[in-house]
Amino acid sequence: MKFRPCIDIHQGKVKQIVGETLCANNEGVVENFVSDREPGYYAELFQNDGLTGGHVIMLGGGNAAAAEQALAGYPGGLQIGGGITADSAPGWLEKGASHVIVTSYVFQDGRLQQDNLDRIVSAVSKEKLVIDLSCKERDGKWFVVTNGWTTFSDFELNEANIRSLEAYCDEFLVHAVDVEGKRGGVLTQLVEKLAGWVTIPTTYAGGARSLDDLELFHRLTEGKLDITVGSALDIFGGQLPYRDVVAYFESLR
Repeated sequence: MKFRPCIDIHQGKVKQIVGETLCANNEGVVENFVSDREPGYYAELFQNDGLTGGHVIMLGGGNAAAAEQALAGYPGGLQIGGGITADSAPGWLEKGASHVIVTSYVFQDGRLQQDNLDRIVSAVSKEKLVIDLSCKERDGKWFVVTNGWTTFSDFELNEANIRSLEAYCDEFLVHAVDVEGKRGGVLTQLVEKLAGWVTIPTTYAGGARSLDDLELFHRLTEGKLDITVGSALDIFGGQLPYRDVVAYFESLR
């Protein structure tokens, strides 16, 4: 189990946002935090603390320059996501990303687009691809959601579907949209299921707010999943000391 840091970029700034409030015109977006520091500051912080496998997410357009600065601050140490396609993916690897993260490109029109999945694997290789399975609950099941996490696909998160996708990527990133950005605790039912389903590195994001939450997550998953902590951290305007989180994960080594 590792701490996977994040740098979320919206309108060129590092922010923490309640993700399901994002929309095309940016009206109604709930911002937990807007940083006065550049993305590169956080990238260098994570590098200095030896945190690997974190991600930079571009939330909408106009964020490429800020994302490039983050990657330059930690070459080879961060993944990049947000509007990535087979055409753009190789360029982001050249700019220093360790992996590219995709959601909407492979989940369109409410279903998995196998042609696009094959195309991006061909463009960057399985070893450089992370599939984002951001999901919401419906009728006791979890489904991948796209278009700013507002549109349900027919792709259910279950063991069979997870295993089928593992052949195409190096890792999964799973945002639990129902709790993401709300600092209300991890989605325990989902993390228990994921720990039993996945056989490749998988990062969970959503709701973690305390060291007790991290300990619960570690126990529920038996250390099989990694976790992102975002808006709860003091470096992003929250109450949970970043240094305490780093120290907690160091104690697990």
